[in-house]
Amino acid sequence: MLFPSTARARAALFGFLFMFAAAAVQAEAANTAAKLPNVTILATGGTIAGTGASSTTTIGYTAATVGVQSLIQAVPEIAKVANVTGEQVFQIASENISDAQWLQLAKRVNLLLAQSNVDGIVITHGTDTLEETAYFLNLVVKSKKPVVVVGSMRPSTALSADGPINLYNAVRLAGTPEAAGRGVLVAMNDQVHAARDVTKANTTTADTFRTSELGVIGYIQGGKPFFYREVSRKHTVDTEFDISKLDALPQVDVAYAYANVGDVAVNALVAAGARGLVHAGVGNGSLPAKTRPALVKARKDGVVIVRASRVGQGIVARNGEANDDELDFVVADTLSPQKARILLMLALTKTTSTREIQRMFYTY
Repeated sequence: MLFPSTARARAALFGFLFMFAAAAVQAEAANTAAKLPNVTILATGGTIAGTGASSTTTIGYTAATVGVQSLIQAVPEIAKVANVTGEQVFQIASENISDAQWLQLAKRVNLLLAQSNVDGIVITHGTDTLEETAYFLNLVVKSKKPVVVVGSMRPSTALSADGPINLYNAVRLAGTPEAAGRGVLVAMNDQVHAARDVTKANTTTADTFRTSELGVIGYIQGGKPFFYREVSRKHTVDTEFDISKLDALPQVDVAYAYANVGDVAVNALVAAGARGLVHAGVGNGSLPAKTRPALVKARKDGVVIVRASRVGQGIVARNGEANDDELDFVVADTLSPQKARILLMLALTKTTSTREIQRMFYTY
């Protein structure tokens, strides 16, 4: 039996040792946190934040129902690789995203990246227009810090939901110094894509995001990014576009070509106020005989015309299927019609010169 004084001394000693151990654990945790990158997740909705009626519901679900904090909590492993904070910028299915929301998102990204305590940003997004948002940001973000856009093809309630691993990989990528200076990236299905070149290529499968012609720029394996090629087209800090004072973007629309197409769509879009028009032509951006006069007239009336292709791969050759010099048209180079629209919108905030706009299409 211990004497009371001895018992008290031992109790005091044990108490001191416990507090010392607890302080050591707290210090170690703080030291670990200090070494981790600081990543902000900006949530916008989409399938990654969607829910279904059952665990086997992978189509017919409701998008944009789960908030950003729930997304983060669903992947506790993130806390081991980054100090993460989350913001709900908006909560929509991505087919409904607007030019105004693009501007809102881009301005928030630029504001955050200007802060020294933010090392990278992840944007959760619906897949339907993910490639467009990524390319828009690729042209207007003014930082070399990593910006990663991520989504999922299956809702958060699905038996095989791909959102959690995609989000984990995106956070790892955004916190990786090697990802800096590569432009806006898309992280899906263990692959890293450049925003300019990636597209959604399948309606429902998890491997839908592909850069079929030019290839992925990297992979993520075991949570670690591996890069294999550079992005040669100018982006982010090297672009001439400044959206800091913009409240709206010029109206630019897409007219789709097909067999026996007429001039109804072109005339309607011009009448609705289009300042620019992307013609998604067949083949090498060919101009159907019934559509050509409407496009020629639109250009004479001041609408900037860009010849693109619905094919999905390859360069639209200037003065190939049309005399672009004579018609004063612009060609889209390798940009898809939907991405050509984005570049033309931004170009029109700077100039209406087709010579200058063509330079931009060969630059970005």
